[in-house]
Amino acid sequence: MSTAAGEGEGEAERRPHEAAEPERAGHEGTDREGTWHEDTGPGGSRHESTGLGGSQHEGTESGGSQRESAGSGSGQHEDTPPESGQHEDTPPESGQRERTRPGNGRTLLRGVLPVVAVVLVAAAGALVAVGCFLGLYVRPTSDDWCAGWKARDLGVFGITSDFYMTQNGRITNAFLSGLVYADGPAGTKILPTVIAVAFTVGLVLLGRDFVRFLGGRPRVLVLTACALVVQALVYFAGPRSYQVLLWAPATISHTVPSVVGVWALLLALRTADRPRAAVRVAGLAAAFLIGFAMGTLSEPFTLVSGLLAALVGLLCLPRFGLARNWRPFTWCLVWCSGLLVGLVVLYTSPGARWRRAQQPPKESMLSSDELRATFEDWLHMWDSVTGRPAYLGAAAVGFLLGLAVVLGRGRRCGPGPAAGPGTGKPPRTVPRGTLAALLLVPVPVVLLGSFAVVVGLRSGYGPTGWTYARTWTSYLVPMELALCGYGALLGAWGGRRLRGRRTAGPALLAGAVVTGCLALASVAVLVPDVRRLTTVTVSRSVAWDAQDARIRAEAGRGATDVGYKPLYIGGLAEPFFTRTYERDWVAACVAKWYGVDRIHRP
Repeated sequence: MSTAAGEGEGEAERRPHEAAEPERAGHEGTDREGTWHEDTGPGGSRHESTGLGGSQHEGTESGGSQRESAGSGSGQHEDTPPESGQHEDTPPESGQRERTRPGNGRTLLRGVLPVVAVVLVAAAGALVAVGCFLGLYVRPTSDDWCAGWKARDLGVFGITSDFYMTQNGRITNAFLSGLVYADGPAGTKILPTVIAVAFTVGLVLLGRDFVRFLGGRPRVLVLTACALVVQALVYFAGPRSYQVLLWAPATISHTVPSVVGVWALLLALRTADRPRAAVRVAGLAAAFLIGFAMGTLSEPFTLVSGLLAALVGLLCLPRFGLARNWRPFTWCLVWCSGLLVGLVVLYTSPGARWRRAQQPPKESMLSSDELRATFEDWLHMWDSVTGRPAYLGAAAVGFLLGLAVVLGRGRRCGPGPAAGPGTGKPPRTVPRGTLAALLLVPVPVVLLGSFAVVVGLRSGYGPTGWTYARTWTSYLVPMELALCGYGALLGAWGGRRLRGRRTAGPALLAGAVVTGCLALASVAVLVPDVRRLTTVTVSRSVAWDAQDARIRAEAGRGATDVGYKPLYIGGLAEPFFTRTYERDWVAACVAKWYGVDRIHRP
């Protein structure tokens, strides 16, 4: 992670020869001893100081004012020595042919890449748009009935108090539910669209920072393709698409936290290492409040995000060389503190204590039998995930993003130096081991985070808890983002290695076409499931509307016991799911919703 903060003052006054020299020294980003200079990122870009991930961008696109001030008067590429006029890793003869030969592969790639991005935006965007459109056909089921009547009769703060005192202690969850159901089912109809729009914008902004970290020029079209493909996979590649995007209780508990997490990361990148103390303090206060809200919103997300922040915070300790100061570590610590306080409030609430009291006695989660059973559940869950190869589409679209980074650097020179002679800042290296650890952080986050999710599910729902696939979003989103990031790093690395060779154009073009086809295929395999979801959702809404009109008419005539036919969807509970009516909480909430005493099968 890095902070998109401003560079120092006086950059524009730097003389051309002072700016060009350090850039030549740090062009490739690695020295012979295997360390990484701070003035270059993995793609050859310059970074000033570290935010949460160890670097702070200047905040300008490649080819901005700093490049003009550093290179004006010489007319040369910033990372090109004045004597040769050639790129360092390009032989003079072959490099000249690559730049001057008309119709070469790289020129063709610059035309093909936007076309591939447009196709992916259209394909993935169509699926996401269908999901948003289906929101109009969402009708209450399962927990909807209970949240709906409580929000109507108790109000936003009343349902919040009810959740804390008698349900589960998730006060933020209850507050958001009260807002969504404040106007009846209307809020549930627009919630999928709000989630998709907020997620798309957040991912594009996060991707823009990532591309700048790699030294490239952000391309909105490619970034949008990445954001939409990742979303389409998260929403529709799993076994519970209806619950992940359309069912409000699940989206509030498990999808919204991931969206908030992306925006919290953007907040960290923009405030953690700002020079103004007021901005940093405001960012820390916001981090604690958001962390507290997440701690009382979703336990699975709390576990996964807390693990991620803890690992990144440890790597950002100044002794490891990734961060210049303690600010990134402090931000991570404050975020984890907010999560912990929120989780303690939730766990100690009267509602959570009541809920635990309803569970039958069982063995300790630390017993050998329970640990073995939990591990088996974890394997079953991952067997389901790995059996869906569509998830790998995130790596394919990420590879396209990496190629776009290389092309952007080829057309426009990278940003100027931030350390070294003439800058007033000492050069600094980051140990290779620290960089390797940073790149590998997503692996333990996804593996250990998913195991923690299974532990929580088994504790709360028993041996079948791992099948509650709506909770998988808490670690599937980091997994998809990590695959996309790894693909981008691979694409940028491969493109940079091939850039000086005569066969670079055809090789890069072939890579773009192949990965574009793989990404498109990962989206295409989702179409049958989305089609079935559309059919089921629309047909149920028609039947639900007819039954709703009948029940309301009977209740209006004074009936106190009305007939209700269960309308199942998404593997969710409907009235009469249990033989004992007194234990049928869904039927009780349906009766409350319609203002009658009881419902029965027609």
